[in-house]
Amino acid sequence: MRDLSQLPNLKIALVQTTLAWHDREANYAHFEEMIAQAGEVDLVILPEMFTTGFSMDSEQLAEPENGPTYKWLKAQAKKANAVITGSVIIQAADGSHRNRLLWARPDGEILHYDKRHLFRMAGEHKHYTPGERQVQFELKGWRIRPLICYDLRFPVWSRDAQDTDLLLYTANWPAARRLHWNRLLPARGIENLCFVAAVNRVGTDGKGFAYSGDSQVLDFQGESLLSAGEADGVFTVVLRAAELAAYRARFPANLDADTFELH
Repeated sequence: MRDLSQLPNLKIALVQTTLAWHDREANYAHFEEMIAQAGEVDLVILPEMFTTGFSMDSEQLAEPENGPTYKWLKAQAKKANAVITGSVIIQAADGSHRNRLLWARPDGEILHYDKRHLFRMAGEHKHYTPGERQVQFELKGWRIRPLICYDLRFPVWSRDAQDTDLLLYTANWPAARRLHWNRLLPARGIENLCFVAAVNRVGTDGKGFAYSGDSQVLDFQGESLLSAGEADGVFTVVLRAAELAAYRARFPANLDADTFELH
């Protein structure tokens, strides 16, 4: 088991805001202002499909790998001296369309995670190709695993066998199902003995669907550390590794977890 007690604290910023429908440049300008408001942080989390809103027009909107949003994120991460992450519509090298979370580091490297569970009630499975694998990123020694929106409903995919310290969800989760969002997020923290950070949008999209926000950060017992409610803004919180280490030491439920393989 890793010694988490020596890890530095992690300061993260959640950006909960409206999105301009199918208007990448407008969203760039808006998020540049909001990222600047975050101040000195280690990680900035943007919503799902932050350049377009949650759209099924993948053929019209998809960007190539290393396209404009890759370049924009690199510039913003360098300027903020922080990791910046959120998902966008990407046409992968194999020609498939992906709902892809990009993890932009200040040193210019960009890693990614492709959304595994596609929201069939909106037809997402007809316009995008699902991801094939879980990924884990490292930041200041912290192990961080990203997931996207509908992934939250699937505990097997969220279940951790990799000693993850922070589960990160980026979403466009509609107000009609906010109760599910607010109940499932604490469960993920409790069952995985880790912190959870989740960013949702607010406002109404181009299809007329309303979003209630509820971006939040929870600890390993499902207790709220930050709750944005329905406000539009940038919200910051500090995660303390020593607290996570102490809890895992006195309640090591992970040692009794079932083992399984994902296919």
